[in-house]
Amino acid sequence: MKIAVVQTASSDDKAANREAVARLVGEAARDRPDLVVLPEAMMADFAVAGGSVGALAEALDGEFVGVLRKAAAEHGTAIVAGMFERSCDEDRPYNTLLAVGADGELLGAYRKIHLYDAFGYKESDQLTPGDVSPVVVEIGAHKFGLMTCYDLRFPELSRALVDAGAEVLVVPAAWVRGPLKEFHWSTFLTARAIENTCYVAAAAQNGKKYCGLSQIVDPQGVGVAAVGEDDGYATAELSADRLTEVRKRNPSLQNRRFTVTPR
Repeated sequence: MKIAVVQTASSDDKAANREAVARLVGEAARDRPDLVVLPEAMMADFAVAGGSVGALAEALDGEFVGVLRKAAAEHGTAIVAGMFERSCDEDRPYNTLLAVGADGELLGAYRKIHLYDAFGYKESDQLTPGDVSPVVVEIGAHKFGLMTCYDLRFPELSRALVDAGAEVLVVPAAWVRGPLKEFHWSTFLTARAIENTCYVAAAAQNGKKYCGLSQIVDPQGVGVAAVGEDDGYATAELSADRLTEVRKRNPSLQNRRFTVTPR
């Protein structure tokens, strides 16, 4: 199975972002991936601290999702991308990942659990957290666990996703730049792959605000594809044999003595 991770920066111009999605998926589709992963907040960028994205939010049958479904069906590839989804609080929508199958049908939606209330920013002022429940979708013969950006700092979620059958952790992000932040990003991606003996596919926003560094990491923590800082995409083949071999050699999932219990 082949995965493509796409790197770009969104803006508050939703129409321009929709056009970018159609174009970027088309470009990545030239390599015939089974899944294209786009960044967090691809529908529209976050507001500045103290601002609101409420007016930008859409329902799951809105224009942004329509573009994802059309692009997936047109190019015959599944897509995961981030959006702001309307909630019961019109001022604080959900930060949602949407998974669409290669036939354009909706596979699942994950509403971000851990909101980025750290490093001087307070995402919970703009957004409502989702229910504490892991979301795993099946694409082809593989199962993919969905998590978003700041979720990386909480290994309990990745372990819950793997317990639910995930072989690949899909991580769209808008990882804010800052001292040591790029180091944290790469370290967490590698750690989540090693400790769960699974693949990690991370697609990040770049530009002035965000660090980029989109990448795919294998179950031994080996980086097998990366983008860097500029716009672009990277692809990698996922191997079921590699996953089985690593888990046989390093049976840490079987050897553990603790389970994960949500608060």
